[in-house]
Amino acid sequence: MAIVHVHGPFIFFSISTIIFHITTSSTESEALLKLKQSFTNPKALDSWKPGTEPCSGNNNTWAGITCQNGVVSGLHLGHSGLSGKIDVDALVSLSGLRSLALMSNGFSARFGFPSNQALRGLYISGNQFSGQIPSDYFSEMEGLKKVWLSGNRFTGPIPDSLARLAQLMELHLENNRFSGTIPPLEQQSLISLDLSNNNLEGEIPSGLSRFGDRAFAGNPGLCGGNSGRTCDPKKHSSHKGMGIGFWFIVAFIVVLLLAIAGIYLVRRRHTAASGAPAKENLDNRLDSSSGSVGKKDTGSSRKGFGGSRVGSSRKRDLELMNDEKGVFGLGDLMRAAAEVLGTGQLGSSYKATMDSGFTVVVKRMTELGKMGREKFDGEMRRFGSLKHKNVLTPLAYHYRKDEKLLVYEYQHTGSLMFVLHGDRGFSHDKLDWPARLNIIQGIANGLSYLHTELSSCDIPHGNLKSSNVLLTPDYDPLLVDYGLCSLMNQAQAAHTLIAFKSPEATNNYQTSPKCDVYCLGIIILEILTGKFPRQYLNNSQGGMDLIQWVRSAIAEGREADLLDPDIIVNSASFVGEMVKLLRIGADCTENDPDGRLDLREAIRRIEGLFDDRLSVDSQSRALEHCSSHSSGRNFALEIS
Repeated sequence: MAIVHVHGPFIFFSISTIIFHITTSSTESEALLKLKQSFTNPKALDSWKPGTEPCSGNNNTWAGITCQNGVVSGLHLGHSGLSGKIDVDALVSLSGLRSLALMSNGFSARFGFPSNQALRGLYISGNQFSGQIPSDYFSEMEGLKKVWLSGNRFTGPIPDSLARLAQLMELHLENNRFSGTIPPLEQQSLISLDLSNNNLEGEIPSGLSRFGDRAFAGNPGLCGGNSGRTCDPKKHSSHKGMGIGFWFIVAFIVVLLLAIAGIYLVRRRHTAASGAPAKENLDNRLDSSSGSVGKKDTGSSRKGFGGSRVGSSRKRDLELMNDEKGVFGLGDLMRAAAEVLGTGQLGSSYKATMDSGFTVVVKRMTELGKMGREKFDGEMRRFGSLKHKNVLTPLAYHYRKDEKLLVYEYQHTGSLMFVLHGDRGFSHDKLDWPARLNIIQGIANGLSYLHTELSSCDIPHGNLKSSNVLLTPDYDPLLVDYGLCSLMNQAQAAHTLIAFKSPEATNNYQTSPKCDVYCLGIIILEILTGKFPRQYLNNSQGGMDLIQWVRSAIAEGREADLLDPDIIVNSASFVGEMVKLLRIGADCTENDPDGRLDLREAIRRIEGLFDDRLSVDSQSRALEHCSSHSSGRNFALEIS
């Protein structure tokens, strides 16, 4: 008799179940047909017909089936509208099954998966499976690499046996009801983790901090790591009492804070009495370190910037390249209240709001080398002449031997990186599928323009990544940080610019405009999956190897499973369109530049998606209009 372990509504079958049900007379085609009969509404499986075989050599002839050496190796039935009770007896007969994907269907409780030792990928996200998974459930699956259980109703602790899967690469348990603590997932092979939106509690293991706060969001009981919550020593420490030393430290900190507050109040009163401005200005920010711009010009003229100068020394001038947003000078910037936006490899960025109310971003570039003034002026004039709706042209610049300032109009929506990976509640409701498709097309078009106007550069953009794509209030993209290859030597460029992480630049020191195409491909994959690319980092800590992850999914025929759930919610009918774009992104990131798409072909394929959309929309509008007319004559006229 088969041994069945019941845990709530979720049923698991032991190895003895598998052994009992395998018979020499059963074939894979019979098993799959039996499986099909257990599904409700199996219309997507019409190609599964009696008298035919699922595999012919290594080719699959049945929908959703992949084969290896004439044996069924993959069952990929995601987004197929299936439901019902899955026939476990049929599954256990597929002894060569390496990948089982049933994502985004309607399967519900009272279902268990066989412990198949050959299984490498288990993908059942987006269903309604429920119940508690036994702690040792995955013990028999030693080769399992990818486990996707997200978007279901699982309860109880995360199975400890997951921590013993030596080859585990991807673990997605988000949007369930798992509780308890996180097991010690210490596998170095683990590159993708998401435990968000559960009921987990306790301290986040230190080894998982590389995955960022998004992997643990939505678990109020978690602390430590990147959660932003300090663990309560009463709950998470073996020490019962805090001791005299602890209270001494607390008292010292309180006294120190009171002293700082007192000094601050005294200085504010002194500042108010002297009539000096109380707010911190950009001058103070820039003067706080060596090689700064210099003291502000208290006696400077604030006339135009065609021939007039701010101050008496030419090297202290702010050169205005575009006066469409008004005329301002270095003195205006020095008096502006400044806010540090961030510090990168090229330098720091500041948000500066001038007395006129106009807000700019000042990029303080400290890694541009000791380029001569004449050459730098020439490059800046070239940048200032650029005019394209998807390229942000600098407004002004300032030259010094050891550092340069570039001034841009501030974009209140922020960067694409912030919108994708920052506060998801801030703007993800606007980042739907049409918006993402529009952003990708705008980035590609802006890049094409730069490849034309800056064609003398080996890599016309050179630093294309989501933090260098700003968004307008209408979510149109604006490219920045372009053309920097012409402003620095090869060693500096290789160290600081993302384009030099393309395979040909890393391995063979070869650069070409196709390095930009490689970066475009990464952004496409980033926008579609919502995942932060590891390629943006200078070390292997954090992020995800998006390129390898997507290639693996394409090989397994499960591209749709990688899409960001936020864009599928209201756009399920466009999943096919998203998958096409995902493949375009993959083709842009081919290791061999000769096999990689060129920019013109990439744009042609992206615009093809828009053409398909317009065709579908026009037909839909025509049909809607015709439905309001009763005569067949009117219908024929509208369609024509």
